Amino acid sequence: MPLYHTILTGIAMGDGKTHTAYKRANVSQEVGDNAIDSLCDLGIIRLEKSHKVFTSWAEDDAQKVSNKLYFSSPFLRFWFAFVSPLFKGIKEGDYKEIKERFENREKEFTDLIFAQLSQELVNISLVDDPIVAISSYWDNEIELDIYAKTKSGKIIAGMSKYTNAKVKKSELTKLQEKCEQVKMKVDIFVLVSKNGFSNELKAMKGENLKLFMLKNFKKLVE
Repeated sequence: MPLYHTILTGIAMGDGKTHTAYKRANVSQEVGDNAIDSLCDLGIIRLEKSHKVFTSWAEDDAQKVSNKLYFSSPFLRFWFAFVSPLFKGIKEGDYKEIKERFENREKEFTDLIFAQLSQELVNISLVDDPIVAISSYWDNEIELDIYAKTKSGKIIAGMSKYTNAKVKKSELTKLQEKCEQVKMKVDIFVLVSKNGFSNELKAMKGENLKLFMLKNFKKLVE
């Protein structure tokens, strides 16, 4: 169906927020919401609502936080981002446009997958005080790759970095400043890096700062 296809392409190529997908598809919120309900029922996507617990504005303010939409599998996201919109050329054996699109959007595509895998890694790694809820966090002021609560009530905030550079202390500072901005009291900070950490940051590792690298992802397949 053209409407569903347009919305799914908008989700795949955007930031996952409902208002972005509707804008890309050029549909009203009512039409978009109805389409999303159907797509969720079909199991193609799932909807996640913002926690909104740290926003500095009242619930009934004019500002509203968009829900986020996630594909049920990375393959479906890849299909609607790179294959389906360019299917005619691919069918005719012309792969130039899909290669160019993937090269231009590869980081954006892999960042989300890495963040989701990072959530899974953190979820199974903190065994002394098990995590009871984990997701990303976003509102109208900040976004976090990792937001979790443990059984004892501790708050975890984290970020994932899929880059070739080592993560430095400045990234931790940025994360801390984000949390302070919305008065989020964090007990444990978590950083997940594709390419490791600076010596200064590794020296800070402890009960209140957890660091994870690519080698730690072996836990997900054990």
